[in-house]
Amino acid sequence: MHTSLTTAPFGRTGMDLTRVGFGAWAIGGGGWSFAWGDQDDSASVAAIRHAVERGVNWVDTAAVYGLGHSEEVVARALADLPEADRPYVFTKGGLRWDENDPAKPSERVGDPASLRFEVESSLRRLGVERIDLYQMHWPAEDGTPIEEYWPVFRSLVDEGKVRAVGLSNHGVAALEAAERIGHVDSLQPRLSLLHRDAAAEVLPWCVENGTGSIVYSPMASGLLTGSFTAERAASLGSGDWRSKAPDFTGEALVRNLALVDALRPIAERHGVSVGTIAIAWTLTVPGVTAAIVGARSPEQVDGWVGAGDVRLSEGDRAEIRAALETTGAGDGPVIG
Repeated sequence: MHTSLTTAPFGRTGMDLTRVGFGAWAIGGGGWSFAWGDQDDSASVAAIRHAVERGVNWVDTAAVYGLGHSEEVVARALADLPEADRPYVFTKGGLRWDENDPAKPSERVGDPASLRFEVESSLRRLGVERIDLYQMHWPAEDGTPIEEYWPVFRSLVDEGKVRAVGLSNHGVAALEAAERIGHVDSLQPRLSLLHRDAAAEVLPWCVENGTGSIVYSPMASGLLTGSFTAERAASLGSGDWRSKAPDFTGEALVRNLALVDALRPIAERHGVSVGTIAIAWTLTVPGVTAAIVGARSPEQVDGWVGAGDVRLSEGDRAEIRAALETTGAGDGPVIG
């Protein structure tokens, strides 16, 4: 796929990624434990197609998003694209849900047989013969050590079912254990101005080991878009996981929105949204290949698609550091 957007090499995978990719968490729809509420599938399809038209060359989803539904929506959006125009498709496994109780939290499962069942299910829902990146969504909690589930991922590459494999939400100890078995092609950690721990911990490991990194929630699940308000937070429905999240309530919300206000002058200087500045900041962190950004409409895509081309000056970054220190927003070291 040819793109006019800025790209970066994705570790040793041979893929070059646009600095922003389409995140398909929210478009999974409602009715599961980490849903964003009900969604309009047609709007979701339009958003994905618009992102691809604007030059975004990868989509990140997961089996658990909407309990399979997000993968199906991604497949629908990409079904009639010519092969040369198709973006890379990344997904994740290792979370198993109860078909009889969709609202019940998924279990983190590393059992090899379960993982093989999951990858076949994702291949079928996505309508592809090979997944470009397959990731373990969270460390297993079923008693399966990484020494038993990581070899499954590497064997999927050998079998041609996936092109590259990665870990999501895993720490340095797990990364080192996996790397001893076979190369960790990619890592997917949470990173934003509000949650900065990855910059001090796992991302330096990625730099040292030639591992690509795609970071999630760079706009802190909507908080750093510039359009989020205390009133909006108070009106979040019970079907939206954010209604119960600490970042969206109490003093933390006050600090977070104060940080947004402090970012507005920087955004105005660049002629972009606050959310674009928040994403651009994550792209300055060493070890970050690209950022995953969600959208539920073409208009939302237009709000962030240019983030990879924004160049933050040292003055901008100093202003951001000062804002973090003054507001006390978020957690992790004040860097950048």
